[in-house]
Amino acid sequence: MEKEHLAKVDVTKRIESKSKYNKKLEKYQMRLLALQQILKEEKIAVMLVMEGWDAAGKGGAIKRVTEHLDPRGFQVNPIGAPAPHEKRYHYLQRFWRKLPQYGQITIFDRSWYGRVLVERVEGFATNEEWTRAYGEINDFEKLLTDDHYIIGKFFYHISKDEQLKRFKERENNPLKRWKITDEDWRNREKWDEYVEATEDMFENTDKPNAKWNIIASNDKLYARLKTLKVIISLIEDYFLEHNIELPSYYYEIKEGKKKEIKSVQDVGVK
Repeated sequence: MEKEHLAKVDVTKRIESKSKYNKKLEKYQMRLLALQQILKEEKIAVMLVMEGWDAAGKGGAIKRVTEHLDPRGFQVNPIGAPAPHEKRYHYLQRFWRKLPQYGQITIFDRSWYGRVLVERVEGFATNEEWTRAYGEINDFEKLLTDDHYIIGKFFYHISKDEQLKRFKERENNPLKRWKITDEDWRNREKWDEYVEATEDMFENTDKPNAKWNIIASNDKLYARLKTLKVIISLIEDYFLEHNIELPSYYYEIKEGKKKEIKSVQDVGVK
């Protein structure tokens, strides 16, 4: 993956209309629900890593991904700064404890990539520590993808102007004011440093077994659909590569012949 690819992303991509968005959203969510049941039967785990700029829309994307999934089969892990007791261990230890079981989906809202992003930029990790982390992370992810795990990594990219607009909207909305903090404003002042750290992250950790997907996110609707589409493709490609046959009802959903799921039999639940 080339450096400076963030600058090449067209963040202005948009969905033509809300009706088109709603139609595609329903279809993608239905397909993902069906795939979730197949993952359970085949005992394959999925890990989705969500990184990106503050206010880029990660939370909204996560909501649409999980909205119609079986709640027994997924978990969302919001990741903040490590707790004092977690600092006594290797930084990856707290993530090992949150891995999905085989057959389940886990979403990491922020992740181990904090080591090479915020910890690097803010000086919480030494140059030696964050430089070494690239290899440690690659090894960590390879261990998992070699053993029945699918990993999807997403970076939600917005323009600096769009971020400012969203920050101000949050400050002016009493119901969203909790989303904006002094830390968000401080991070914004270091935009260029975060761009450099992000570019290095892509260059060093974009691997065939765990590729980065940069999501143009100035339009939240576009970003949500793109996220779902990529996740579906990741799972379908894994099944194809490992000779896992998809049931006929899945193709009916994909082709639009099955408009709704009326029973558990429709998604292969035993």
